[in-house]
Amino acid sequence: MEKDVSAFLSRLAHELRPHSDQWAGLLMERMRGELPELWQHEDLTQLALRETADHVTAFLDALEHGRDLTEAQAPPTALELARGFAEGGVPLSALLRTYRLGHVSLLQLLQEEATRLTDDQQLTHAATLRLIAAGFAYVDRSSEQVVAAYQEVRDRRVQRRLMLTNEASRRIGTTLDTTRTAQELAEVGVDDFADLVTVDLLDSVLHDGEPQPPTDAPVLRRVAQRSVLDGCPDSPVGTGRSHVHPAESAPAEVLATGRPLLLRVTASDVPTWLAPPGPPVFGFHSVLLLPLYARGTTLGLAQFARHRRTTPFDDEDLLLAQEITTRAAVNIDNARRYTHERTTALTLQRSLLPQRPVGHSAVDTAARYLPSGSRAGVGGDWYDVIPLSGARVALVVGDIVGRGLHAAATMGRLRTAVRAFADIDLIPDELLTHLDDVVIRLQREEAREDGEISATCLYAVYDPATRLCSLASAGHVPPAVATPSAAAFPALPIGPPLGLGGLPFETAQWELPEGSLLALYTDGLVQSRTHDLDTSLTLLGDTLAQTSGSSMSPDEVCDRLLATLLPARPADDVALLVARTRALDPGHVATLDLPSDPAAVSGARRFTAETLGAWGLDELSFSTELMVSELVTNAIRYGKPPVHLRLVLESTLTCEVFDANSTAPHMRRARTFDEGGRGLLLVAQLAERWGTRHTREGKVIWAEQALP
Repeated sequence: MEKDVSAFLSRLAHELRPHSDQWAGLLMERMRGELPELWQHEDLTQLALRETADHVTAFLDALEHGRDLTEAQAPPTALELARGFAEGGVPLSALLRTYRLGHVSLLQLLQEEATRLTDDQQLTHAATLRLIAAGFAYVDRSSEQVVAAYQEVRDRRVQRRLMLTNEASRRIGTTLDTTRTAQELAEVGVDDFADLVTVDLLDSVLHDGEPQPPTDAPVLRRVAQRSVLDGCPDSPVGTGRSHVHPAESAPAEVLATGRPLLLRVTASDVPTWLAPPGPPVFGFHSVLLLPLYARGTTLGLAQFARHRRTTPFDDEDLLLAQEITTRAAVNIDNARRYTHERTTALTLQRSLLPQRPVGHSAVDTAARYLPSGSRAGVGGDWYDVIPLSGARVALVVGDIVGRGLHAAATMGRLRTAVRAFADIDLIPDELLTHLDDVVIRLQREEAREDGEISATCLYAVYDPATRLCSLASAGHVPPAVATPSAAAFPALPIGPPLGLGGLPFETAQWELPEGSLLALYTDGLVQSRTHDLDTSLTLLGDTLAQTSGSSMSPDEVCDRLLATLLPARPADDVALLVARTRALDPGHVATLDLPSDPAAVSGARRFTAETLGAWGLDELSFSTELMVSELVTNAIRYGKPPVHLRLVLESTLTCEVFDANSTAPHMRRARTFDEGGRGLLLVAQLAERWGTRHTREGKVIWAEQALP
């Protein structure tokens, strides 16, 4: 009986071999009816037809020659189809279901043919049992090989996706630049994933800094795109251009709902937002549309398209693209927030600095402020030039510890405080003492929110009449001074940074030749990754020495110093203030020593009239004599000797009266029968400005008048 069954099956297989292609078509028709979702791609369908024919041929060949089906090898087309299904994202269970369905269908066809060849029911029954056993053996063996081929591709695909995810984490967000981050997303997307990637951001994100809720037709700007075919116009929108998607389009739907979308595209139905200009060149067949969504806000839209790769996007590709774009969106949002805060801080910083060069008779100045090129943000560096009484000028430079808006705002507060203290003519060390108190008070007010505040400051006062420069430093780097003969860093007692309290500051003083260059700067100018501090200071001194004897303007000196000392992207903020000193013409300064005797007032008036006559200012003689009379009278009556009168002619006419009493007078409204109290009121009416300046030895009462 066994021999009869084997012979019968061999005969059955031999007769059916010529019809294997026909049978393969019948099996494919049935499988396409049962599993239509597997046969959407034409290439896989054709391959599956050949694979089915090869399976039928291999099975019939084994039956005809009596081979052991447990050792059967799956046809190469079967392994190729398994790899194709793996690349296309077809589940393994669906692939195995095609094997089971094909196995059952083939057995049914063989059983029908067996009953046609013989009427021996016993033989037919035995042959059917043998066919079932052989079929299971063949399916088990071939499916093992097919599963191995499928899993190999799937493992490779998973590994490739993990690599793509890791690559995205490594390459996206390397800078805090919005456009660059978007371009990095596009570049990663075309690496073994998509053929075209575009990134659009809402116009409000780029212009206003804060994204607005998407409208029915939000305005987008193409900030980045990348294609596998360089130079080909495969996108209808160019980089940098604005565009709007119609309300009923798929991109508008994604922006409105925040849900990603996978689209199948046919050659005859390419949407206008995807089709390149001109005649169709590329066969786009699938597109992924994903919202750029971060921290509860929609920032824009990312688009991934395929036209060169034959395998369409699947749900796993959509999940992978979501992961990549989610990370990219967070980085874009970080860059947007950083850019917005940096721009705001820089705008605030620049608005709080002097808006134009300050013209002054004592010095010719130029200044620069450069924000850092690092991610640290805008610092609190500042500079100032403050006109003082008696043709003097104050030069200030300072540095707030910290970054961002808080540092810029603190800088503005300290600069205002310095100007207020300079307005009452405090000497440098006393001014820094008062400024230290201001910082300590700010620390107490803001300790719960922002922690401690600390700052450094250098305050200098230059007097063109005596060519004396007085400086005091609160933890700040010393200035550089270049005379026509040499450059040096004067020995300056450096006090503690502002905010420590309880420690004194000292004022240093030296005489500067006319035409000297004085450079005040923050530490960002001399602290560099490429130079140590000593090297930077040497470069600073040499550069300043080379320019001091030349006809270079302070503006040109600033540019030369920055070009010599700074890299393209400085790591810290830099404030630089360069001043070329001038000296007052000795003929424009007149001094008179007065005895402590009321009779000396008439001599002071006479000296004033003669001096103004020599200067050609007879028009101011009457008012100036009145002011001198009142100021000298007060100094003799209420002050202490010695008493000096000084007249200074520069851009204004200034009269100064010095005495050794540190008590400052104050203006008051005299009552009807008071004998005093009207002198300072008279001075205030006649002068444009007046005030008191304290010195180590006493005080100076000064009054300024505009020249006719």
